[in-house]
Amino acid sequence: KTMSMIWEKLIECQHKIIEKFEYHLKEYNEDGLGDYNQPENGWVNRTWNSDSIRRAHIDVVDAREQRGLWMMHVCVFPQLHNDAPIYGFDVIAGATKMTGAFHDYSRSVNPDHPMMQGYAESVQDFIPEKKRELPEWARNIFSTNMLAAGNVKTEEEAAEIIRLALDNLDAYLWEVKDFNHTADEAACAVAQNYYCENQQQNPHTPRTMKSLGLPEAEVDKFCKDMLFPKIV
Repeated sequence: KTMSMIWEKLIECQHKIIEKFEYHLKEYNEDGLGDYNQPENGWVNRTWNSDSIRRAHIDVVDAREQRGLWMMHVCVFPQLHNDAPIYGFDVIAGATKMTGAFHDYSRSVNPDHPMMQGYAESVQDFIPEKKRELPEWARNIFSTNMLAAGNVKTEEEAAEIIRLALDNLDAYLWEVKDFNHTADEAACAVAQNYYCENQQQNPHTPRTMKSLGLPEAEVDKFCKDMLFPKIV
């Protein structure tokens, strides 16, 4: 049976993201995360860093065979001396549609960061067919220009979301270096932890991962400790 067009595009997108991380950053083994990197079981978790990026994380759950679903989560945190925003891209897709796609540059310590202006301009012409309403935890942290699309059925819309996420990741990885040593580390840690705290309130992530057939206890621990680990 032919592979769905949306899945094909997303898997290609996954490879491109990894290529960009490999080009700009250095992969490292994060404590405890290796337990959740099981590509043979369709679960990928890898992290990279650099002198401007504290943590670039890709998490893919490929449950196409068992559940007819594919999910990817990408999040990039700048180093604490860098006031750049936080890059995020999340998507979950069945064979015929993306049920949800979310992409943003979310503020860390500087709400008026020039990179956020660039991001806002990049997405201003994208009008999703079906806009998702955001809960309070999301409104706390995401920018007003966040791309949030649900029920993405057309190839054009899916391709446009992927293009934006990849182009903006490119821009992000090139530009973030210009903002080294712009931030107060303590203030930046507070801001990044606030982002993580709010993300940890997202009930959809653990629910989705469990629906993909991952063990409950593993998912709970992963979502608490690994997905958005706070700086202690």
